[in-house]
Amino acid sequence: MLGGLLVLAYVTNKLTRWTRVPDVIVLMMAGILVGPVLHWLQGSEFAEVTRGFGTLALILILFAAGLELDLRHALKQFGAGLMLATVSYGLTFAGVTYFCIYALALPKMPAILVGASFACMSGSIVIPVLDQFELRLPVKTTLVIEASFGDGLGALGLGVALDYAQNAWRNASGPATGLLNHLVSSGGDRGLIAGSVVALFLFKSLLAMAVAIVAGFLWTRLLPRMSEQQFWQVLTFAAVLLVYAGTHALGGSALFGVMVFGTTLANLPNRGAFSSSTFGFQRFVTEPSHEIHFFHSELAFLVRSFFFVMLGALVEFTGLRKELLPTLGIVGVFFIARTIAVEVSRVAWRGTARIEREIAILLIPRGLITAVLALEAFAAMPGQLEFLTSLTFGVILLTSVLVLLASIRAKRLVPANEPAEAGPVAARSLNTASE
Repeated sequence: MLGGLLVLAYVTNKLTRWTRVPDVIVLMMAGILVGPVLHWLQGSEFAEVTRGFGTLALILILFAAGLELDLRHALKQFGAGLMLATVSYGLTFAGVTYFCIYALALPKMPAILVGASFACMSGSIVIPVLDQFELRLPVKTTLVIEASFGDGLGALGLGVALDYAQNAWRNASGPATGLLNHLVSSGGDRGLIAGSVVALFLFKSLLAMAVAIVAGFLWTRLLPRMSEQQFWQVLTFAAVLLVYAGTHALGGSALFGVMVFGTTLANLPNRGAFSSSTFGFQRFVTEPSHEIHFFHSELAFLVRSFFFVMLGALVEFTGLRKELLPTLGIVGVFFIARTIAVEVSRVAWRGTARIEREIAILLIPRGLITAVLALEAFAAMPGQLEFLTSLTFGVILLTSVLVLLASIRAKRLVPANEPAEAGPVAARSLNTASE
């Protein structure tokens, strides 16, 4: 059965380029077949395993996404992409949270966890899909930058929400966490509490960036000495896991740190750049870099394939029927928030055609990051979020249908006459790590 599932994963991944259907749908349907339908797998026995597999796959995919982010070519659209990512995330987070409070009658804290789990799109679905579209280079680059930050923002946001939910800041240090503890314990002003949450968000992201950049700098100095030794790719995988664990232990956003670690390896200036008259980022394009990306992409493909099959095995048909209307409502919130974000971001994202904005609005898929974050939220409040697995499954399916609609809409685009030199930024596929 495992061999057959891997063959299915490989075939559907390759057919995605022609069918435009994300392979995540086929994998989850296979999970439903071997789980609730045929009862070959008992989903309840794999709950903890599924969570671990998802986190591991997400670590690998975020690291690969960091390796793909070419800052030297992306600087012109960096501001627009970052603005679109943050505005879209913020509006979606707020919209889903209030929808859960007022439409689903959830308490405040579970609603915040649901909003944090669903607020970010899946970059590992968007990036390969964009590779198939004939968008103009500035538009495509902006969307790639946004997608590259999506998973990191999601991990960062849920980390802060979990700290808030579990009172983890009470034993933490630092001005942001200390102020938040004082305000919450004293019933302080909501505006001040919100400001402290933002400060905690910044604290976690900056700490993760600092740890990852230092680790990346050291690892680029060690790689030339190790790349000729056997099993050095495994040692790099160990470094990725140590960056994740170290960032988490220090109180930073571990998944965001993993992505920054990959970006640092790919974009650190080489030694020759310091002595040249013009300083700039230069891609780490040696053969070891390609081997690192190949190894981690293959490993991510293996892990994520099992993850989505096991996620499908966890689904209950009664739960799917019960969560149909909430799923439609949440996807509607996605669409409204995304439309506002795209229109607001036109301040920095200029010169876009209407059809390009329509495609950007439809590209709001939820995938691996959503499932992993939802499992983390469920583990924090299992009694109040028992419906979250079925809701997550429905959200992933519906947003994948929107990706299919975007693909159909993109067929009306005129082929872009852009130089091919910017291809590395223009949505190079994550190959086997893509969703």
